[in-house]
Amino acid sequence: MGNDTRPPAGTAAAADAATAALLEPGQRPPAAEYDVALLDLDGVVYSGPEAIPGAVQALAAAREAGLRLAFVTNNASRSPSAVALQLTRLGVAARSADVVTSAQAAATLIANRFPAGSPVLVAGAIALRLALRERGLRPVSVAADRPVAVVQGYAPDISYGLLAEAGVAVRDGAFFVATNTDSTLPTPRGPQPGNGSLVQVIVTATGRRPVVAGKPETPLHAEAMARTGATRPLVVGDRLDTDIEGAVRGGADSMLVLTGVSTPLDAVLAPPSRRPTYLAAGLGGLLEPQPAVGPRGSGHAATSGPATTPGLAVTSGPAVTSGPAVTPGPAVTSGPAVTSGQAVTPGPAVTSGLAPKPGPSAAASVFRCGGWEARRPAAPGPIELDGGGAWIDGLRALCAAAWSGEQLTPDLAEPALKTLGAPAC
Repeated sequence: MGNDTRPPAGTAAAADAATAALLEPGQRPPAAEYDVALLDLDGVVYSGPEAIPGAVQALAAAREAGLRLAFVTNNASRSPSAVALQLTRLGVAARSADVVTSAQAAATLIANRFPAGSPVLVAGAIALRLALRERGLRPVSVAADRPVAVVQGYAPDISYGLLAEAGVAVRDGAFFVATNTDSTLPTPRGPQPGNGSLVQVIVTATGRRPVVAGKPETPLHAEAMARTGATRPLVVGDRLDTDIEGAVRGGADSMLVLTGVSTPLDAVLAPPSRRPTYLAAGLGGLLEPQPAVGPRGSGHAATSGPATTPGLAVTSGPAVTSGPAVTPGPAVTSGPAVTSGQAVTPGPAVTSGLAPKPGPSAAASVFRCGGWEARRPAAPGPIELDGGGAWIDGLRALCAAAWSGEQLTPDLAEPALKTLGAPAC
């Protein structure tokens, strides 16, 4: 790999660097470039009780290539051993030490603030109580035990009485922690209320908001880094708002896989804080060198257009030349910028609207990946997509075009996505 000069993970500079390094090409597959993959579970490795097609084989091959695997989840209702057992049954070899949960991150948050043996009121599942005990804290269930903290995590059988006790303790000054604030969780019947929805019961009753341990906040990422000893991790997830944003905040590279929640349209419309380093159709992307997203091979020089991001080569059509030479005269006043071409001699004052006009493709940004070419016009309008080949390459080109300027609206991206024909567009 050579020397890695990026700032340390977790710093503001690292977050800026992670945001800037978009859709990086790689001569080797990610499995050979990183030491640990920090993998989300639902929507990445499995969907409900079933493994996602190809996931088990891809993870086995990534391990053979030298990539260590860790499974990082916002789900605080299951213990690491239970998660590891499920993975093993699906064919993914896993130990409890390979699983990192938001319950563990929440327990670390509290243990770093209060001494061993401190009482903590638990509004959540047994797995959350076990995580607290692992950190030397004492789980309790009633406000009368004067807990120093309240920690809330998802539990399918959580009761009103327990939420009421947690609310009393929070109102009395207990440190309030939520394992995660996912508003929904996936079920065979569709999305159901998640821990974020349940947290609002206490927030509404007390007026106090919790410190959050899970993604996209940084405590869970820090917990995963500490438990795995990762030096160059790759975060792999299916959700822009938790997995990818959490990676950006933690200063880590990330891969969005399109087997779960986030769709191709979501990727194209992603704001800077939620843009992945890599895009992949599934976990097989760990085994494939990431293609370059760059200029079409026309030889044209790039001219001015929307701001571009490092790592994304941009073409904008032929260089724009000035109009006819103008005779000497007073100083020239402000007007549209003119790029290099024929020499321009001083002339009479040029007012707005009289400056030489660039050609039609002067400020367009063109991005190519595989057999696809995406063009973002100078004036506000839909991105244009032409070509053919693997749909994921077309999506990479589309994302590069979309991310090269101001935030797009769905109506400016959807026509190109229909041309692409990607799944779930």
